[in-house]
Amino acid sequence: MIKKIPNYSVYYKTNIFLTFFIIFNICLIVQNFAIAENRQETYKQLNLFGDVFQRVQEQYVEEVTDKKLIEAAISGMLQSLDPHSSYLSPESYKDMQVKTKGKFGGLGIEITMEDGVVKVVSPIDDTPAANAGMKSGDLIIGINGESIRGLSINEAVSQLRGPVGSKVMITVVRDKKDPFEIEIIRDVIKIRSVRHNIIKNIGYVRLTTFSDTTTSGLEKSVDEIKKELGKKFQGLILDLRNNPGGLLNQSISVTDSFLNQGEIVSTQGRKNDDTSRIFAKQGDIINGKPIIVLINSGSASASEIVAGALKDHSRAIIVGTRSFGKGSVQSIIPLAGNGAMRLTTARYYTPSGVSIQAKGIEPDIIVEAGITELSKQTSDNRREENLRGALDKKEKDARKVIANKPELTPVEKLLQDNQISRAVDLIRGINLFSNKKKQTSTAKVIKKPFKNKVSSFNN
Repeated sequence: MIKKIPNYSVYYKTNIFLTFFIIFNICLIVQNFAIAENRQETYKQLNLFGDVFQRVQEQYVEEVTDKKLIEAAISGMLQSLDPHSSYLSPESYKDMQVKTKGKFGGLGIEITMEDGVVKVVSPIDDTPAANAGMKSGDLIIGINGESIRGLSINEAVSQLRGPVGSKVMITVVRDKKDPFEIEIIRDVIKIRSVRHNIIKNIGYVRLTTFSDTTTSGLEKSVDEIKKELGKKFQGLILDLRNNPGGLLNQSISVTDSFLNQGEIVSTQGRKNDDTSRIFAKQGDIINGKPIIVLINSGSASASEIVAGALKDHSRAIIVGTRSFGKGSVQSIIPLAGNGAMRLTTARYYTPSGVSIQAKGIEPDIIVEAGITELSKQTSDNRREENLRGALDKKEKDARKVIANKPELTPVEKLLQDNQISRAVDLIRGINLFSNKKKQTSTAKVIKKPFKNKVSSFNN
């Protein structure tokens, strides 16, 4: 008689399946319960909003339109997230679109909101704000004698704007000193995003912002510098100081202009799979020549992407002071009614994986801002050449006193800037060292016998 052995594996599989099924259903129930509870809380808060909205409509001391109340609610919701998320009315949205094209009306300052106070990220070169003396880091606490504390950034911007030619009085706090006032005359702001010069066989390119024409302007400037200098071209100074940023695609293309390969920047959104990486293509417009990038606390956003990528790839030496630290991505989302919302959707990361947000880019060499007065008058220090009858003296008058101090040239004015002057010295030093290495490797050392003539005296 054959005894039948039960198949326990079937029982085990059935039990495992039932256990998994029960756990799955429990998780599903818990999830649905959490969703239902969350929805219930949402409805509760929406009812609260409706109650407040109705009270304001019925009992506020003055009549307020529904549109104004709803836009203010939306604006408050977005501004509570971070300093850079905001609601753009149809007028503000239109102004922003014009601004990225390189021409707009206003004072010429990039501002942000910090602890409820309007802070100047940086003034734009050759604008009314810059000419009036506004500086990066200034806190604006009043406009035309009235405090702006508690206003949204859009409300502050609307008060700063006005008819071209009109005056605005801004109350400023700088470096924790007593408040003072700056008078600025509004004008149409025409941004010249790129300008260049040549300093001692070194190219100097200043980027004031990142607009539609920045990369093409950079390439044109570099071409003109290389054409004028030819083989004398020693390197490039890229000045990003007080550059508040601008278009992301322009910062990427500017960086790509100096890299042959490698990552330029990455962005990380809310979800793990919401990651974007952008890489450089072949082609360096200055063929490996040294680059010095100048930054300061007014260098923000797109400027920091450029500086961070060139630093991480050891393509440039970063000189100056720590940058602003705006490492978040704002997406412009159009809304019904021709308005839009500016919403922070991701963070920027440098190629080494370091977040720029609230940290900024640390320079390789810290050089504080300052001005060195240059003089064309000869020094009063006495040297060998100043002595009467000195050997190998070619000129009769060793000292020439200039009665009237001549006006400094544009290049000499640039060299008064401590940070530019240090950048020039660095590039010249790199070239001198490279040339000496080349000469040493190719030179033939010929040793000549040294004849020591010794006179002997007989006593």
